Amino acid sequence: MKILCSGIEYNIEIRGEGEALVLLHGFTGSAENWDYPSRFFSENLKLIAIDIIGHGKTESPTDLSRYSMVRVVEDLKLIFDTLNIGKAAILGYSMGGRLALSFAALYPEYINSLILESASPGLNNEQERDVRTKSDWKLAEFIEGKGMEAFVDYWSHIPLFQSQLLLSKEEQESIKKQRLNNTKHGLANSLRGMGTGAQASWWNTLKTLSFRVLLITGSLDKKFCKLAAEMNELLTAGVWVIIENAGHAVHVEQPEEFGHIVSDFLADGKV
Repeated sequence: MKILCSGIEYNIEIRGEGEALVLLHGFTGSAENWDYPSRFFSENLKLIAIDIIGHGKTESPTDLSRYSMVRVVEDLKLIFDTLNIGKAAILGYSMGGRLALSFAALYPEYINSLILESASPGLNNEQERDVRTKSDWKLAEFIEGKGMEAFVDYWSHIPLFQSQLLLSKEEQESIKKQRLNNTKHGLANSLRGMGTGAQASWWNTLKTLSFRVLLITGSLDKKFCKLAAEMNELLTAGVWVIIENAGHAVHVEQPEEFGHIVSDFLADGKV
């Protein structure tokens, strides 16, 4: 279905009945990324998968200000209100995890529980943010200058996704095809507007979250395992699970185990 949020048409895929679980994909992804891993979720869930602005079938405006994390959080709130979701669990992967945490920090009254897969609360100091912002803008210019084919080929081979090269050729081709369905200006503006360097830091907010938070990382993703360890120290109701033989995209590389862990957490908080 489509929902208009401040002039931007969002694409949302909904299926199932039960407790609402909002699904937020990562950078270069789309709502369809959840199709396969969600087969291993509990059947007693209402899945609400959203194409984030600049991705999938949601519009990709040229106005850079529409991509700021705060504006996208407001879009997400409007989607919650329009669908009468009330309180829900949110599962966010990478960029989607940063959006989920930003939403939870600003609107905690909408949250039952939070599941963050390979996600960061942002960067702690101005210098780190400046360095990351320059890096994100440089990558955005690469996307616009070289085009989608060159970018997707580059993106598929960065160290963060090295473990995905162990997937079958069919799976790798499916991931590539989905990434290519995005537009170069949508991805470029997403990097500039809601990249890690552009968003606020939520490190100090972690200790104030009263709802349950599940952190999921892959054992091969050392960077985000370190981040998750630091995040878990600050959470009052946090659980951290490391899934073996998985890198950054745990739901892609170990979908069955991922699905069972998510379902167990939503059912009773235990994993």
